[in-house]
Amino acid sequence: MRRAAVAVAAGAMAVSLAACGSAKESGDNADSTGSAKKGDDIKVGLLLPENATARYEKFDRPLIEKKVKELTDDKGEVVYANANQDAAKQNQQVDTMVSNKVDVLIVDAVDSKAIAGSVKKAKDAGIPVVAYDRLAEGPISAYTSFDNVTVGKTQGEALLKALGSKAKDGQIVMMNGSATDPNAAQFKQGAHSVLDGKVKVGREYDTKEWKPENANSNMEGAISALGKDKIVGVYSANDGMAGGIITALKAAGIADIPVTGQDAELAGVQRIVTGEQYMSVYKPYPQEADVAAEMAVALAQGKSLDSIAKDKVDSPTTKAVPSVLVPVVSLTKDNINDTVIKDGIYTVNEICAGKYKAACDKIGLK
Repeated sequence: MRRAAVAVAAGAMAVSLAACGSAKESGDNADSTGSAKKGDDIKVGLLLPENATARYEKFDRPLIEKKVKELTDDKGEVVYANANQDAAKQNQQVDTMVSNKVDVLIVDAVDSKAIAGSVKKAKDAGIPVVAYDRLAEGPISAYTSFDNVTVGKTQGEALLKALGSKAKDGQIVMMNGSATDPNAAQFKQGAHSVLDGKVKVGREYDTKEWKPENANSNMEGAISALGKDKIVGVYSANDGMAGGIITALKAAGIADIPVTGQDAELAGVQRIVTGEQYMSVYKPYPQEADVAAEMAVALAQGKSLDSIAKDKVDSPTTKAVPSVLVPVVSLTKDNINDTVIKDGIYTVNEICAGKYKAACDKIGLK
């Protein structure tokens, strides 16, 4: 996969979408993957994979809906469906969107391989598909996500920093995401590129459906196999699984070991505040959502993506897909103010509610 180099730092928050251009400014020449020219009265199909992870309903959906309205003078319509982690259901949802003659689809695939036939069906019906957050297979017209290998590297680097000299003394457990998610493989790749040779991996799991309860069961198995005194840290690919992992650690009487995460979910940020979780990866959803909306509107209107997508990415089935990869930030207790609070993702009151107030006061989060 080819991708532009992406900086991982707090300064990445300042990346402007201005460089991407707006859908209205992206030219009048129809792209080969776009539909016939249309005005602002367009219908955008939005298919998200599940709602157990907080980000999809709280951030992705409303952000995309807002941007589509903005780009179409409030004339564009977003038709939404959620697959609830069911790949077959998502394929049926694509069929429904095709039957309803949407002008473009934004799809965050439950299963990147299983969606390929449905992507082709949409393409054959003249409906371009924007792969959102996960690189779906099939003839997609555009793709936006975060640099997933860099996400894994960010997690691995943070874990090594937290371990310090303990990296040589014990073992870590790696809790990767679902094997059906291509992002999970890239997170794993990035993490291994940093961790291999620096710390011993005692147990490693690909966690079915990213479910916290499955991560919890896996962690219980790792503790039983390795012994609670031998585990010095846990690589968790996201915050939801980190919650299940930490529950298992507590039940075994294991405390004060670093656990990574991703997505900057509210519960994850609160665990970072209390010290139960060491870090998360903050992915600026507003940037990713805005890019997806700009791509979708441009394609629906038959316009070129040249001024929006400066990168090209290869999927297993499609070469040189026009792409935008958004930078990420390592989130710890030291930069909560400068990331999720500054960007308006959460307020201090939300993070520091109830039992978290004392911990917030201790780290100066007010």
